[in-house]
Amino acid sequence: MGNKRRVLVVEDEQTIAESVAARLRAEGFEVDLAHDGPGGVAAAERGRPDLIVLDVMLPGYDGLEVCRRVQAARPVPVLMLTARDDETDLLVGLGVGADDYMTKPFSPRELVARVHALLRRVERAAQPEPDGSTIAVGDLEVDPVQRRVRRAGTEAHLTPIEFDLLAYLAARPRAVQPRERLLAEIWGWGEAAGTRTVDSHVKALRRKLGADLIRTVHGVGYALEVPE
Repeated sequence: MGNKRRVLVVEDEQTIAESVAARLRAEGFEVDLAHDGPGGVAAAERGRPDLIVLDVMLPGYDGLEVCRRVQAARPVPVLMLTARDDETDLLVGLGVGADDYMTKPFSPRELVARVHALLRRVERAAQPEPDGSTIAVGDLEVDPVQRRVRRAGTEAHLTPIEFDLLAYLAARPRAVQPRERLLAEIWGWGEAAGTRTVDSHVKALRRKLGADLIRTVHGVGYALEVPE
């Protein structure tokens, strides 16, 4: 196989699947297609994609179950597509290992930009900082080399993007980080269209590590609080 990146698109609406696949192929990706839950899991095992674009609503079993099964076999970045702008759906998706989501309708150009951003982030994460010493903030410990997080001695299991977001905030305790900066640094996006994505990942971190850890600064962004 050459150095082309492989993307698996799991989407039961044929027209959406074909237009996404055509756009990704035009960008130089190899693309596999699946149109239901079981087919998506099988295609992920067979093709070992670098990234999966995954619809939430699928026949067979839904995208959340596909994500769970795929991530259990091998960690892979997942971009979820959802027809409903429903916070619960999105948070559950992020909780089972999705890295990002888009609500329909979306522009194929925006989808391709997000695919590139996720793959760039995976490449960056594979090269830990040379001085990868553990960051300790109050009772929170973040180990960037092993990519492990503990709070009060208890380990928390984070998705790759949750880890990157927490590590970025923990390295700058008490400093308020605007959503736009977090989008640029963690997701690699140049435009501020995805601030809801940041909000959803912060909610997931609060659920896993405690609501008191990250402070919302209304109209600006977020800051990691240092527990006294």
